[in-house]
Formats: sequence, C-alpha cells, structure tokens
Amino acid sequence: MARKVTRNTKGVRRQARAQDTRQRARRARSTGQSIIGRGLALLPFTEAQLQKTFTLFILAAAAALALFIANVSGATTVVSERFAHVASNAGYKVQHIQPRGVERMNVQTVYERALGQQNLAMTHVDLQGLREELLELPWVRDARVSRQLPDTLVIDIIEREPHAVLARPDRLMLIDPTGVELEPISGEAASEYLRIEGPGAQDRVEDLTRLLDAAPALQSQITGAEWIGNRRWNLTFATDQRLALPEGEDRAAAALISFAQADGVHRLIGGQAASFDMRNAPRMYMSIPGRSEAQEVSMEEESS
Repeated sequence: MARKVTRNTKGVRRQARAQDTRQRARRARSTGQSIIGRGLALLPFTEAQLQKTFTLFILAAAAALALFIANVSGATTVVSERFAHVASNAGYKVQHIQPRGVERMNVQTVYERALGQQNLAMTHVDLQGLREELLELPWVRDARVSRQLPDTLVIDIIEREPHAVLARPDRLMLIDPTGVELEPISGEAASEYLRIEGPGAQDRVEDLTRLLDAAPALQSQITGAEWIGNRRWNLTFATDQRLALPEGEDRAAAALISFAQADGVHRLIGGQAASFDMRNAPRMYMSIPGRSEAQEVSMEEESS
C-alpha cells in the first residue's frame, strides 16, 4: 500500500523569509558603514588624529570630574596652602611694595592699604581685593596691582586731576572735574584754583565747565562761581566784579558769549562797573558806584 508524503511548506517559507531578512540587514550595515566611512573621509583629520582627540576629550572630562571632587572634599585648599608654604620658604613672598604714578596724593596712604599683604606668599596676594581698596582713596581714579617675582608688589596709580576748590561752610576742599572731593586745602593754596560755592554746586561742576568753555577768552579772568537758588550762576572776575547769568544752560552760555564780545569791544572787565546783570539777556544792567540807578545796555544794539 502506498504511503502518503506530507510536505512542510510553511517551514520552508519561514526559512526563506529569515534568510532574506539577514541579507537585507547585512546590506544595511554595509551601506551604513560605507556612509560613515565616506563622511569620515571628508573630514580634514586622519583616523589616528580622531582617536587622539577622543582620548584627550575623555582625559579632560576625567580631570574636570577629579577637580570637582577635590573642591567638594577641600583637597584643593590643602594643596594651595602647601604650595603657598613652599613658595614662601623659597623667597616668593611680599617683602617690597612699589607704588608708581603717585605725584599729588600722599603715598603713605597707598602703603597703608598694601601693608596687609606684606609677608604673604605671592600666591596668596588678593590682587583684585587690594585694587578695590585703593579705589576707595579719594585721589585714585584707577589702579592696577601686579606681582613682580620673587618678592615685589607693584601698584600703578592713576590720580584724579585737581580742578577747582569747593567752598564749604567750615573748610575749603580741592575737587576734581567731576566734583569728587580730594583733600582739604588752605586759603592761600586755593587762590590758584577756581572757587565754587553755593548749595548743590558740587553736583554742577561739569555743567559749569561746559558753560565756561563757551567763552574761553574769559576763563583766565574768572576766579569764582556761585550756584544761586539751585537754578543759575553768578561769576566773579579777578577784579572782584560780578556777572549774573540767566537760568538754563543754553541761555547762560549765550549770555556769557555776548558779554565776552562786549568786553572785547568796551573793556568791561576792569572798568567802572562793579557788577553786570544779564538775567534778562540780551539786555544787561551795569551797576556803577556813585550812581543810584543801574545803567541799561542792549546787547543786541551792541552786536549790531
């Protein structure tokens, strides 16, 4: 009797599909590797250089991690202290302080601020902290602190420029062009500077400078400026004559220019008038001793 043979067609199909899947995977891997290879070939680095770069990156990351752990654990402080001790024993500690650029201020004030750094290891000197302390001194506009190995601390000072004298009720103070007080000054020494007075005048020093710059021909003859009522200036000349200017920067500058032009023609400064009033410019009133009424002059007529 014939025996019936049964074929396992499903198993054959599964094997064929599995084989096809493996072939496609190999082709995909080959294609991916080919693309990566072509991409690396385009880079201006060799494979060896790339390996070195990755190695350095890993080492740098490890070093950063080690530094972080050291900071957290306090190990860096111990190392820093030990290094400072070694440096100090080797002669690398502050033994000399060298100020530079000091001409007008008392150099002793610089030494007083820097003495706290003396005998410190050079590695422990707080350069920024010392600079900030020096900037607190009235005369110091800017400062730079640097180490000069093995044992010298160099301090470069940029001083403020003396500009005028501020008259306070109890003393005279030398000030810079921005109104910063530098130091007290005697009346005799103050005579060579412009004298500024009046409540709020210290905050208007730069405004006054711009005003006087409008009439440079008069600057050498102006010895004083008084800020009146927090709104306008009175100027005093070397002849003790006084000029009252109007309110407002522009009006005051225009009046001062008109006065300078009139003085160039009529020699008003040093003349008979004791004072000049230009608060209602362009008209000017001159007060002349011995006359009961002030003489009125139109600056518009003078200029024409």
